[in-house]
Amino acid sequence: MGQNTRGIYPDQNGLWQIDRSKWGTRFRQRGFKSYDEAERWLIQALGELRETVVHGKRTTYTFDQAAAHYVSLHAEKASIETEIYMLQGVMPYIGKLDLHQVHDATLLPFKNERLKEGRAHKTVNLALGVVRRILNLAATSWRDDDGNTWLEQAPKITMLPLVGHQREPMPITWGQQRNLMPKLPDHLARMSLFILNSGVRDDVACSLRWDWEIKVPELGISVFEVPRSNVKGRKLVRVVICNSVSQSVVESVRGQHPEYVFVYRRERVKNTAMPPVMPYRRIQTMNNTAWQRARTAAGLGDLHVHDLRHTVGMRLREAGVSEGTRSDILWHTTASMTQHYSVAQIVELHDALEKIRDDTGRWNKSLATLRMEQEDAVRELTYPKATQAKKIA
Repeated sequence: MGQNTRGIYPDQNGLWQIDRSKWGTRFRQRGFKSYDEAERWLIQALGELRETVVHGKRTTYTFDQAAAHYVSLHAEKASIETEIYMLQGVMPYIGKLDLHQVHDATLLPFKNERLKEGRAHKTVNLALGVVRRILNLAATSWRDDDGNTWLEQAPKITMLPLVGHQREPMPITWGQQRNLMPKLPDHLARMSLFILNSGVRDDVACSLRWDWEIKVPELGISVFEVPRSNVKGRKLVRVVICNSVSQSVVESVRGQHPEYVFVYRRERVKNTAMPPVMPYRRIQTMNNTAWQRARTAAGLGDLHVHDLRHTVGMRLREAGVSEGTRSDILWHTTASMTQHYSVAQIVELHDALEKIRDDTGRWNKSLATLRMEQEDAVRELTYPKATQAKKIA
């Protein structure tokens, strides 16, 4: 080819560079090894620009560009950290693909790998749901400078079936609770006891702040007004009600940290008279290695932190608490929930939570618990020596 294409120049390093403007768009690129390579690049770039300007061709976006755009637009979303974590898992499979290349076939390797790792169908679907949300927004809401949507049409993303693959909730008994608590580190034991007496989600417990606290002198307890930004769905301001047990947990950690209620630091095992090496810091998640070790040691299988909330719901029901009050405590109601609680409402919710502070001998075993106990009994009858050795260990 002749070296006469406008905008291509040699540089001082013996390479070639491009500096060319066309229809208000400037193309600048360096590092081409030959004139021909630079010319091919420029011809392709000019062709794509012509398609966009003359024929209205859509600008091409990759999925990682779309994901970054989504995160920037929804930075204040309560669940954005969780969604970022999910996107990090799927990005190696589709991140570099153009948006129109993301569909069931290109997502299949991600699905297969996660299932091979033993992930639940619901967990995989949560990640697929974020991908589907981004593709839908790219096809309906996001537009380039020419007014075209980022994606012409969003594909249908097929979710994994949940029927037969969904884990049953596993509320714990009082006996299982007494077995689990000593095996948890102190900070996780305090948070677990707080959840079992307030019914809050574990992410709310992790983010609970002192400036949300409102003291109720008539009851001798505190409530925490949780802003919408920290509530799942972000529909309403919610209130955490403390009973006497959860209030005692709050008092036990008062003064540890100026901002967060539940914090952690590594304590000294030796030289305990010396100050701790690290300061208190916020607990990011309860479902960590320490939680998983403790539930295994307690013989509770894959007990989830969220099962503590299921336990609260079951105990409230067995204590005769009305469905409406249970819903208020667990934040299940929507339209009927008021944003500003009256003292009478707080008293009602506090009294309900006081009913589950102690083991009253109520029978609160779920079907899943009964099945697990039956399986343990069968194993003990079949392999008594192995079961006994496991208990001793």
